[in-house]
Amino acid sequence: MEKNSENLYILRHSTSHIMAQAVQNLFKNAKLAIGPAIDTGFYYDFDIEGHTLTEEDLANIEKEMKRILKDTLTFEKYQIPDVEKQIAEFKAQGEVYKAELLEEHKNDNPTLYLTKDKDGNVLFNDLCSGPHLENSSDIKAFKLLKTAGAYWRGSEKNKMLQRIYATAFWTQKELDDYLNFLEEAAKRDHRKISAKMDLFSIRDEVGSGLVLWHPNLAVVREQIENYWRSEHRRRGYVIVNTPHIAKSKLWDISGHSSHYRENMYFLEDEGTEYVLKPMNCPFHILIYQANRYSYRSLPLRMAELGTVYRRERSGVLSGLTRVTGFTQDDAHVFCTPEQMVDEINAIIDFVDYTLSLFNMKYEVELSTRPESYVGSLENWDRAEEGLKKALESKGLKYDINEGDGAFYGPKIDFKLKDAIGRTWQGATIQLDFNLPERFDIKYQDKDGSMKTPVMLHRVIFGSMERFMGVLIEHYAGAFPAWLAPQQVAIVPISERHNDYAKEVYDKLTANDIRAKLDDRSEGMGYKIREAFQEHKIPYVLVIGDKEMEDGQLSLRIRGIGEAGKIDIDNFIDKLSKNVRTKSQKLEL
Repeated sequence: MEKNSENLYILRHSTSHIMAQAVQNLFKNAKLAIGPAIDTGFYYDFDIEGHTLTEEDLANIEKEMKRILKDTLTFEKYQIPDVEKQIAEFKAQGEVYKAELLEEHKNDNPTLYLTKDKDGNVLFNDLCSGPHLENSSDIKAFKLLKTAGAYWRGSEKNKMLQRIYATAFWTQKELDDYLNFLEEAAKRDHRKISAKMDLFSIRDEVGSGLVLWHPNLAVVREQIENYWRSEHRRRGYVIVNTPHIAKSKLWDISGHSSHYRENMYFLEDEGTEYVLKPMNCPFHILIYQANRYSYRSLPLRMAELGTVYRRERSGVLSGLTRVTGFTQDDAHVFCTPEQMVDEINAIIDFVDYTLSLFNMKYEVELSTRPESYVGSLENWDRAEEGLKKALESKGLKYDINEGDGAFYGPKIDFKLKDAIGRTWQGATIQLDFNLPERFDIKYQDKDGSMKTPVMLHRVIFGSMERFMGVLIEHYAGAFPAWLAPQQVAIVPISERHNDYAKEVYDKLTANDIRAKLDDRSEGMGYKIREAFQEHKIPYVLVIGDKEMEDGQLSLRIRGIGEAGKIDIDNFIDKLSKNVRTKSQKLEL
């Protein structure tokens, strides 16, 4: 078999069978659930009654896998001749999960994959459709990574199983490179960085997935929101605000009640049912309804930093990147069909311009009609063609993501690439012919007839929470100067320099520079290291006798080191320009 990225799935799936075999060799009561290959490797779910897997167990399972692989084993596909007999055999062995899966797929010509030794003896079997390697000779570079809990079938009503995550590559070098990547990703984990830099917290008293923004991260958010508001106004948007709750009737009209109900929070007051808003779009439609529009007054571009709430299983929540309450940088464009492609292109330009500020690249996906949708097929076809036309007119390459559109319309998704090459869900553009029809909104066309506008849903950042989590990891906490929670640390060498240091501090803050005066009785070296390494402050100004005599400051720059002497006014001018231009570089 050719050792390429396309066949990596087959290598990993075959390795998962070797791992399952090793687990059952070491834990005789281990029952098998599922073990698929995934983008980053593979996993396998086990039911091991009375034992919780440990790091030591993972090491022992790896050793057993290597022992098994000392001999070259073959993987053989086996068509099950008598499905009912095989189900009974699984049940007798206690393999209840395999029995359940086989019962579900008994009419699909189910197969087993047998792992055999050189003499043809069956060492292991699993219910599987394949494909697999012909033999185990290419299984050399693998690593068991971690364990996690996983409900059978993903339902909290079912038993909690133990999942082993692992990976495999064709060569040891590829594996080593991936493990180094994981090590770098772990260093950038926004939850760990937050603990050091005091950025945010999630408290049980408040609720899982609900974020408390600490002052340091609130400053970063403030800078991004300031950019967001000014840039939207520059691009012809009006900014609105809407309530956090609305009567259920609104969500019945929009279709959310029937297509999105499981993700919604419901409240009741004096016999009336309300919903904590999961989306902002119905409110923006109501604002549109408050006035009459003609083709001359369109497009109407309406934006809101709107906080929404969506129910999530606690097991999938993760720091800032997966939460239940979050603020979308949401906007809706109401336009005529003739304006549609130009408006989509303008949003694409907006996304591209904004991501360039953070030195982020991106990939593009077009997500099409899901199984559960509202509206006519004709509208869906029109919408999908409109998005394709816009992407192609911009010359953007894109992948098709079949069936992953919103229930009311297809969408363009921008997958952000961070500093170490990981992709994250970011900006989205959704084209919607359906909600305008459901709310019966109109504009007067050139011939005097009343027509239904096209509605574009879009976010640039996605949500402030997730984007902030991505930014922390993208920069590893070392934000550029315009975003840094504290831009300058002032370090007096001894107590006699404190008064002059305070004068410098006052002048910096008077010029809207976020400064910290570190007049603790600690050593200068310690304070400088802490400013750069722990707090990730871009600039340190050191003040001693010489600086006081000359009326200058000794400048050090994060990641660069000593940058010579500079007077306070020159420093303020250069730093202010760096911040104003939103530079990614720290040189002044």
